[in-house]
Amino acid sequence: MDPAIWLAFAAASSIMLAIPGPTVMMVASYAMSRGRETGWATVPGVALGDLTAMTVSLAGAGAVLAASADLFTILKLAGAAYLVWLGVQLWRSEPKLAAAPASNGRRDKAKMFANAYVVTALNPKGIVFFVAFVPQFVDPARPLLAQFAILIATFIILGAINAAFWAVMAGTMRSRFSSPGALRLVNRLGGSAMIGAGLLTAMTRRAAS
Repeated sequence: MDPAIWLAFAAASSIMLAIPGPTVMMVASYAMSRGRETGWATVPGVALGDLTAMTVSLAGAGAVLAASADLFTILKLAGAAYLVWLGVQLWRSEPKLAAAPASNGRRDKAKMFANAYVVTALNPKGIVFFVAFVPQFVDPARPLLAQFAILIATFIILGAINAAFWAVMAGTMRSRFSSPGALRLVNRLGGSAMIGAGLLTAMTRRAAS
C-alpha cells in the first residue's frame, strides 16, 4: 500500500489508542494493584482481542452491528456487564502488595489474559469504529486482502505497545504504595475506573447507519 496512507493510518491509530478506554483502564488497574509482571499478562490478551475485533469487523460483522440495533445492544450490554463485574471483583479484592503464590501464578495470569481479551474483543464501540475508520485508508484499486493484513498488523502492534506502556507506568507507580490502606485505595480506584468504563460502554450509542 501507499507509504503515505500507511503513515496516516499509523498516526491516526496512535492518537486513538492514546485516549484511555476500557482496555487501558483494565491493564492499568491490574498492573497497579498486582504488579507490573501481572500487568504484562494482559498485553497479549489485548493484542488478540484487537485481532479478533478487527478481523470480525472487516469480515462484515461490524457492518451488521452498525445496522442492527438489537445485535449492537446485546454485544454492548454483555461487554459492559463483564467490565462492571471485573471492577467489582477488583474493588472487593484483598489489599496485598505481595505477589500471588507460585502455584496460582500461571492461573492468575491466564485469567488476566482472558479478561483482557474478552473486554477488548467485545467492545462494540471498537468494532463499529473499525468499520468506519479502516476503509478510509484502503485503496480499492489495490489488493484488498494485503491492505487489510497490513492495517490489522499495524493496529495490533500499536495497541500492544500502548497496553505495555500503561502496564509499565502503572506498575511503577505501584511501588510507591505499601500500606494496606493505600493498596485498598488503589484497588478501589481501579475498580471504580473499570465500573465507570463499563457504564460508559453501556451508554454507547449505535453508529448512524
